[in-house]
This record gives sequence, C-alpha cells and structure tokens, in this order.
Amino acid sequence: MVEILQLVATFALAAVSGAAIMLATRPLRAARAAERLARAQRDFHRQRELLEARFVERAGATGKPRGLRWTDVDFDDDVIYARDRRTRRLKALVAIEVSFEAIEGGGMEDVEAVSNVRAATAEFLHDGERWTTEGRVFFNLAPSATVKYLATDLELVAEEHACDRG
Repeated sequence: MVEILQLVATFALAAVSGAAIMLATRPLRAARAAERLARAQRDFHRQRELLEARFVERAGATGKPRGLRWTDVDFDDDVIYARDRRTRRLKALVAIEVSFEAIEGGGMEDVEAVSNVRAATAEFLHDGERWTTEGRVFFNLAPSATVKYLATDLELVAEEHACDRG
C-alpha cells in the first residue's frame, strides 16, 4: 500500500511540475510570438512597394474580371493582419481601388460600368520567412469585411494604421 501511495505521489508531483513549467514558459512563448508578428509587420512595410507591384502584375495576369484589363490600382495606407486558421500563416489585407479598361474583342467594350473604379481588398501572404502575393483580390469588400466574410478561415491578428510605407 505504501508503494502505491509513493507511486501516486510521484505521478502527482510530475504532473504539478509539468504544469508549472508550462505556466512559466507561456509568457516567454507569447513574447516570441509577438516579436515574430512585429518583425513580419516591419518586413511588410519595408517591402511594400515591391509587393504592391507584384500584386498588380499577378492580379492583372489572372484574366479576371473577364474582358477587362487592369489599368490602375491605388493602395490604401492601412493594413489589417489576419491569420489563416488552418495553416497559421499570416496575411496582410490592404484596401485598394482598381480601374479597368475593356479589352478589344472581350465583350465588355459597350458596358458603361467598365470605367467605374472598383473597391476591393488585396491579399499578401507571409510564408514564415518572407512576404509574397498570388494577386488574390476580394472585390466589393474592405479588409475588415474580408476577415468577417472569411471568418471560418481567418482570424484577426492585429490592425495597424500605417501613415508611411517605410
């Protein structure tokens, strides 16, 4: 009976020690995660002009919307950061205004609305080391509305209002 009590006490002590270690390291893990997020945000702002140029190139190459050519994209300064719930990868969402022109023979030449500026959100992806873009765009949604629309896939991480792109 004494051996069983000693065994139970040993297991209990090990469990308490494990829990204490987890509690003690939680703030350290949170601090590391906050530093990774801050570094990724700084990197986004440092690389932003190049990323925006890549976005325009890739989004324009998708052929969407059909029959239209991307002529101008105006990027807002504000950035909303979200995390993919499945992959845990960080995303930067930026409000944009897009202008198009009809492609000759594309069936849109006579549509008056072609010249209307369209509001949308541009998506940028962080792969854990660097920022990229696939040219993914969410038309008719502001960045915050995009996060809400994709709430099963995205969670808001932080919102930063960048006054400069430095």
